[in-house]
Amino acid sequence: MRIGALIFLTDTTIGPAEMAVELEQRGFESLWVPEHTHIPTGRRTPYPAGGELPEEYRRTLDPVVALAAAAAATAHLRLGTGISLVAQHHPINLAKAVASLDHVSGGRVLFGIGVGWNHDEMEDHGVDPARRRDHAREHVLAMQQLWTAD
Repeated sequence: MRIGALIFLTDTTIGPAEMAVELEQRGFESLWVPEHTHIPTGRRTPYPAGGELPEEYRRTLDPVVALAAAAAATAHLRLGTGISLVAQHHPINLAKAVASLDHVSGGRVLFGIGVGWNHDEMEDHGVDPARRRDHAREHVLAMQQLWTAD
């Protein structure tokens, strides 16, 4: 059995490199980090779990940067995005960032993707929440082309 850990790494928690070392030393297979590019201050979208939005959502580190730090500190730990909000990124930029991370980590990236729940965050990126799945699919297809075409 392989076990990974999903951790909300923020500017107030253990650092990504330190966390990765601790996980690798304890035999974990992977470290997964979530993504929120930002949390709008005038948020209208309710938190899916109910109640107030936990503070770590506002302080989440960029997943590619956090995983790059984890990669530099470890040799075998797999590095996962849990999840990357692909519709909220330009596909060329995200494809390059993920490919670069995979390269510098020696092929250890697990690219988890999703469409997200925060409509306000999506709208700030110019994504219509009703079409976020379409946007995500288009971006993933474009990224696959960038990674595989000559």
